[in-house]
Amino acid sequence: MVRRMKAKDVPAVAQIEKECFSQPWSEHSLMRYADDKDSIFCVCEIDGVIVGYAGMYYVYPEGDITNVAIREEYRGNGYAKALLEHMISVSKEHGVTEFTLEVRISNTKAARLYEKLGFKNEGIRKNFYDNPREDAVIMWKHCT
Repeated sequence: MVRRMKAKDVPAVAQIEKECFSQPWSEHSLMRYADDKDSIFCVCEIDGVIVGYAGMYYVYPEGDITNVAIREEYRGNGYAKALLEHMISVSKEHGVTEFTLEVRISNTKAARLYEKLGFKNEGIRKNFYDNPREDAVIMWKHCT
């Protein structure tokens, strides 16, 4: 089940951040987005366990997807796709027509998912990521 992130979800989301990213967001940083009207952060919950989450800032009419993370043992089950589809659908209802994200150049699995959802490679951000230092592919999805 995909739903908007609530304050009570933040500790679980912060743990997923620690498991998935070399520079995880803190609980404090994540808490700011639990009820923020200019963003949407969603969780995917299976049998009472938060297995993943995704977040997006609104800079109307654009949506900047900041995070997509699924616990390792739950990957490959379509949860990231469900999170992204939900966020994009809700965001379009609020007037967002353009979506962007960055993905590590080595993360081909995620890039393939984004392509299946209609995102296109629009360029490279050199040395965007740290730990390890790596370029990012900039991807955009244009909706009408």
